[in-house]
Amino acid sequence: MSDPLNPYAALYDAPSQGPGDARPTAMQVVKDNDVLGKWQGRVALVTGGTSGIGIPTAQALHATGADVYFTARDLKKAEPIIDQIRKESPGHGKIEAILMDMNSLESVKKAAAEFLNRSRNKLNVLVNNAGIMAPPKGTTQDGFESQFGVNHLAHFALTVLLLPALAKSSTPEFNSRVVNVTSSAHRFCPVVWDDFNFDKPGAYQPYGAYGQSKTANIWTANYIDRVYGALGVHATSVHPGAIWSGLYVHADEATKKQWASDATIMAAMQTPEQGAATSIWAAVGKVWEGRGGKYLATCRVAPPTDDLTSILSTGVASHAYDVESEDRLWKLSEELTGLKAAL
Repeated sequence: MSDPLNPYAALYDAPSQGPGDARPTAMQVVKDNDVLGKWQGRVALVTGGTSGIGIPTAQALHATGADVYFTARDLKKAEPIIDQIRKESPGHGKIEAILMDMNSLESVKKAAAEFLNRSRNKLNVLVNNAGIMAPPKGTTQDGFESQFGVNHLAHFALTVLLLPALAKSSTPEFNSRVVNVTSSAHRFCPVVWDDFNFDKPGAYQPYGAYGQSKTANIWTANYIDRVYGALGVHATSVHPGAIWSGLYVHADEATKKQWASDATIMAAMQTPEQGAATSIWAAVGKVWEGRGGKYLATCRVAPPTDDLTSILSTGVASHAYDVESEDRLWKLSEELTGLKAAL
């Protein structure tokens, strides 16, 4: 019998054959957890549903029968995705897009209000999936370093605004879930408390700033699970693994060519459908009922690692579990966004 906390060990441990090999897809995880078409009446929200793993994440959740909403910066870009899901999905719930620009906290607030209006204040699963990686130094409309602002603060604001709905929607049979999509890059950098905007001369390093934002995603999930678990809201953080996607838009050409010429890296690459598998495992996996607070990769609880540099590592750094830092980040994020959970 397979380990319920590592159900696909044999597939992930086998030699990787590259995208489309035997490693599970998001839809396979839905089927294996026997939730295909069985989530009528539940509601899910996915951020960043128009590219990368956001599309198969929304598709897999819709296959459960749930009403699924996803955010988009461009609603026209969302239209063909909605049409595709309606045409191909076995689910019969709603599939709708909500306008949200994560560069703006005001846009996040409007999107949260729009979602709550459309869903009638119901939310069972929130997948904080959207993100940017390693852009040149820049700031959001609110003046925050772009990766910290988009990857962390925007998701923090959205989650805080939706926590009351998550708590209200939780039932003894199915506790509400928050899934924060993070990255193995969290290993590169914890939160730089005295310069989280990287304003000091020469301080900004694209992948270091990305790592900080991904650490923040983990700490936020850990805090939610620890503090709001008693209210029926549990949270996990997820590393999806390596996928060729728009996330690499800011990677320099030399780096991308180096990756493409490395047989080991290319073998580890996945399709978006495979990359969404761990997110969906966290969202629908029966083993996660009433529990959370873990960093997941390859559909398992990730083991600790001392390897802080390899882009293929699926292990978790020691700083990912740090109650004092989790509390400190939550308080800082409240101060920066001006938002507190109304619970």
